[in-house]
Amino acid sequence: MLVLTRKRRQSIMIGDDVEVTVLSSDGAKVRLGISAPSDVPVHRSEIYLEIKSQDGQSAGGEQRHARRRQAR
Repeated sequence: MLVLTRKRRQSIMIGDDVEVTVLSSDGAKVRLGISAPSDVPVHRSEIYLEIKSQDGQSAGGEQRHARRRQAR
């Protein structure tokens, strides 16, 4: 993990297209601004994990149905 120190209004670049800017910090909370192309999904980690979990459940269900069809 890369650990950086940034002040308000300073940013970091991820690749050529994603910029993360520190907007403010207040004690334990930090507000970040993220500029990314519209085709790059940006989610909080808990939302990302929920989406991946739902994708896995629906993919698993489709695989089970496909196996049942092949067995018949």
